[in-house]
Amino acid sequence: MLSSLSKFRDFGLLLLRLVIGIWFIWHGWPLLAAGPHKWTSVGSIMKHLEITFSPAFWGFMAAFSQVAGGALFVLGLFLRPATLLLAVTMGVATFECLHKGEPFAKWSEPAAMTIVFIAFLFIGAGRYSFDKD
Repeated sequence: MLSSLSKFRDFGLLLLRLVIGIWFIWHGWPLLAAGPHKWTSVGSIMKHLEITFSPAFWGFMAAFSQVAGGALFVLGLFLRPATLLLAVTMGVATFECLHKGEPFAKWSEPAAMTIVFIAFLFIGAGRYSFDKD
């Protein structure tokens, strides 16, 4: 009985893309709208990766990748470049949480999202997308 659900694979991918993409837009928009002061604060975490120049740029890119990447993820448009940006952003967020010694409950979310985005690099967007993988 449950094996017959595999014919709805593309619907499952659509559902994942919608929920995760909207979630990233929702979380990224306040950061993007906050402006350069917030971007500098967020981008300053790059110093832990030995990148000390232009923290406002890196913070903007983190916010932009969440909003624009989330929107592209929902649409299934340029999915693989979008997931690559999102995977890198979540990878840096995971690294920052680990660097700060955060408990599992804090770093597991960005780590899981990194894995989800890497998986979508391989899987693709599915039939119900603008990319139509």
